[in-house]
Amino acid sequence: MPSDADSIARRPAIVTAVPPDRPWLWLTEGWRDLMANPQLGFFYGGALTLAGWALALLLLWARTAWAILPASAGFFMVAPLLAAGLYEASRLREAGQPVTFTACLAGFTRNGGQLAFMGVVLLLLHLFWVRVAALIFMLMFGVNFAPAIEDLPIAMLRSPMLLPFLIIGTAAGAALAAAAFAVSAVSIPMLVDRPETSAFEAIAVSVRAVLANPAAMLFWAGLIVVFTAMAMVPFFLGLALVVPLIGHATWHAYRDLVR
Repeated sequence: MPSDADSIARRPAIVTAVPPDRPWLWLTEGWRDLMANPQLGFFYGGALTLAGWALALLLLWARTAWAILPASAGFFMVAPLLAAGLYEASRLREAGQPVTFTACLAGFTRNGGQLAFMGVVLLLLHLFWVRVAALIFMLMFGVNFAPAIEDLPIAMLRSPMLLPFLIIGTAAGAALAAAAFAVSAVSIPMLVDRPETSAFEAIAVSVRAVLANPAAMLFWAGLIVVFTAMAMVPFFLGLALVVPLIGHATWHAYRDLVR
C-alpha cells in the first residue's frame, strides 16, 4: 500500500492567488538563499557568463553579429532549466538540510527524464525564435545586407527599415518569450520538487499559475527582463549575480503559487 507521504505527494497541485507586488518577497527570499550559499550561486552565474562570452565570440567569428541580440534574448527561454541546481539548493535550505555542490546535482537527476523533455521544449522555442529573427532580418534588410561588423550599427541606423524591424522583431520576441515564461514559470521547480510529476502536468500547473495571477506574473516577468537585460549590458558580467538571484527567487515563487 502507498505510504501517507506518497499519498500527499500525489495530491493535485493547488494554484493560489497572490498580491501583484509579491515578486519583491520572492526576490528578498532569493537574496537570502544566495547569501547563505554564495559560492554555489556565483558558480552558476559565472558559468553562464562564460557561456554568453563564448556565444558572442562564436557569432562574431561567423560574421553573424546581428544574431547576438536574438540569441541572447533566447537566454530567457532556456535559463529556467539551467537553474535546476539552484532550485535544489533552495529546497535543501528550506528543509534544513546541508547545501553542497554534490547535493544540488540531484536537482538535475531526481526527475531527469521529465527535465530533459522540458529542456527540449525550451530549446525548440529558442531555435524557433532564432530562425524567426533571421527571417525578419532578411525580410527587412534583404539577403544582400552584410556590412562589416564595425559598420553594422551605422548601416542599420541609416536604413529606413530599422524601425519596422525593431517593432516587428520586438513583437515576435515578446510573444515567444511570453509562451516560454508561461510554460516554465513554476514547472521546472515543480519537477525538481515532485519527482512523480510529469512535464505535461507541470506545464499545465505553470500556465494555470500565470493565468490565475496575471498582475503578479506580469510584474515578475518584467523584473526578470529588466534585471537580465541590465546584467547583459556589461558584456554579460552582471549574469554572475542576476542568474542565481532570479533562480533562487523562482523557487520561492513556485512555493508561494503552488501548494
